[in-house]
Amino acid sequence: MTLEETLGQPGFEGSKYVCSTPVRSRDNDPHYIGQMGHGHQGDLWKGLRMNELAVVSTDHCPFCFKDQKELGLGDFSKIPNGIGGVEHRMELIYQGVVAGELSLERWVETCCTTPARMFGMYPQKGIIAPGSDADVVVWDPNTKTKIGINDKHHMNMDHSAWEGWVIDGKVDTVFSRGSVLIDNDQYVGRKGHGKYIKRGLSQYLV
Repeated sequence: MTLEETLGQPGFEGSKYVCSTPVRSRDNDPHYIGQMGHGHQGDLWKGLRMNELAVVSTDHCPFCFKDQKELGLGDFSKIPNGIGGVEHRMELIYQGVVAGELSLERWVETCCTTPARMFGMYPQKGIIAPGSDADVVVWDPNTKTKIGINDKHHMNMDHSAWEGWVIDGKVDTVFSRGSVLIDNDQYVGRKGHGKYIKRGLSQYLV
C-alpha cells in the first residue's frame, strides 16, 4: 500500500523489493506522502476505509541485499522473496490518516482492535477498558520520523524498503500491561516481562 511498482527498476536494485504480495501501482505520481494515488493502491486504501479489508499485515520476511538477495544475480527465480515490514507497519498506515484516507478511529481499529478480535485475544487486548491489559502506544502526531538504516531502523538488515522516507508521526512511549517498554526511542523493559497468553476462539468464527 506504500511502495510503488516502479521500484522494480533496471539493474539488480529492484531485487530489494521482490516480495509477496507484490508492490502496487499508484498511477504515474512519483510522490507518496500526502498523495495516495488512485491506481491499485487507491483501491486498497478505499477497501481499508470501507471495511472491505479488515487489517493490514505483513509476512515480515526480511533478507539482506548482500549475500542473500544477491543469490538471484543472473537468475530472477533465485532471489529470496520478502522484505522487512513489521517494524514500520503502524506508522506507515498512519500516513493514510494524514492523507485523509482513514480516520484516526479506523487506524486504531485496523492496527489494534480487529487483530485482537481476529486472534481471540479481545477484550484482554485491543481495547483500553477496565479489566483489559494496559497495552498503550502514545503517539506524537506533530513529529517527523525518518526511516533508514542509520535512522529509525532496528531490524538486522543492510537496507530498508523505505530508505530515506520522512513520514508524519512518531511513537513516543509504549506501555505493556502498564509498564513502560519504550521511552524516547529507548527500550527500557525488563527481562521476564513477557507473558504467555492463551488465545480464545476468533470472534470472526463465532
